Amino acid sequence: MSLYKNFFNVSIMTLLSRILGFVRDILIASVLGTGMVADAFFAAFRFPNLFRRLFAEGAFNSAFIPLFTSELEKNGEQQARIFATHIISWLFLFLLIITILAEIFMPYLMILFVPGFIENKEKFEFTVLLTRICFPYLAAMSLMAAYGGILNGLGKFIAAAFAPVLLNIVLITTLVILIFSVQSGDNIAAIWLAIGVFIGGIAQFILVFWAVKRTGFLPKFKLPTLNADVRKFWLLALPAIFSGGITQINIFVGTIIASSASAAISYLYFADRLYQLPLGLIGIAIGIVLLPELSRHLSAGRNQQAKQAMDKSLLFAMVLTLPATIGLIVLAHPMIATLFEHGAFSPTATKATANALIAFSFGLPAFVLIKLFQPGFFARKDTKTPTIFAFISLITNIALS
Repeated sequence: MSLYKNFFNVSIMTLLSRILGFVRDILIASVLGTGMVADAFFAAFRFPNLFRRLFAEGAFNSAFIPLFTSELEKNGEQQARIFATHIISWLFLFLLIITILAEIFMPYLMILFVPGFIENKEKFEFTVLLTRICFPYLAAMSLMAAYGGILNGLGKFIAAAFAPVLLNIVLITTLVILIFSVQSGDNIAAIWLAIGVFIGGIAQFILVFWAVKRTGFLPKFKLPTLNADVRKFWLLALPAIFSGGITQINIFVGTIIASSASAAISYLYFADRLYQLPLGLIGIAIGIVLLPELSRHLSAGRNQQAKQAMDKSLLFAMVLTLPATIGLIVLAHPMIATLFEHGAFSPTATKATANALIAFSFGLPAFVLIKLFQPGFFARKDTKTPTIFAFISLITNIALS
């Protein structure tokens, strides 16, 4: 299947997910508004998502796909399956430990994550409760990303790209029920939404697990052992945790700073949702397809084909990204008003959210290019160079924030 066709397929699945995501967020804005309950839910939802994107989508795929593809190209399917079994067994153990520890020490983690909530005891305790409900979603989604990495390495992108649609379907169904059964801003609504997040994560994992099983490439869980392949994986994954998730780390910094201002987290969340649409459709979708493509070419010594794939990706991305950036900046206010200004979402919230979206949008071309350049390093099994640039970006963001 051609590179452009894979771009198109992943982008279509991403678009479907984002459209349903907007429907979900419109309903959330109507049900929760932008007050204490909304801030607590968004903080709770964002916390496991941060870890998922850092450890699963960022570090795991950046390290796993190049090594998995290399095993597949050089040593065949049997060795690639053995490699996947070792890595996923370690991932399962890691997720089990981190989930148990996070559930036990959640109040202390929330002190670090949303320090501005501490002054409001009710808000802080409610955020802890919601995060405890949401956090097991991390394990389900991380395993989904791992099995999705196998599919991507095999050149099968549709199932993993479609999986996020299931989360949105679960949450939209939950929200429609809540609209007819609770008042706006009700704590019970946020609790049911948090439960829906976890159920949606399970649904996504089941879908991708089934897709891998259909390929006949299903790895088996076994007692983790520290062999040469595992050591090589972790040496690549540790720097990739930082470099691959720099966008999320920057948003995390913004969340910490914004937690001291009333409703600021909600404004940033809704602005980020719109900003993530072109980033997901263009940067992330192309990056998903590009990484295994580059890894295959480079593992086989086809450097010229790898260069051509990168050139095509850059041209395709910029043709789409620059108009999208201008559109977000010019249409920020009317888009926010049309999509979210319903129910408990006020005109004041629209103005503040639009200003945040404009600020985000100026960085869109750069973040899309990051998603394209990173696979070039990761495919060469170099996760250290992106880490250096990511660190510079993080320091700059903290200083400006």
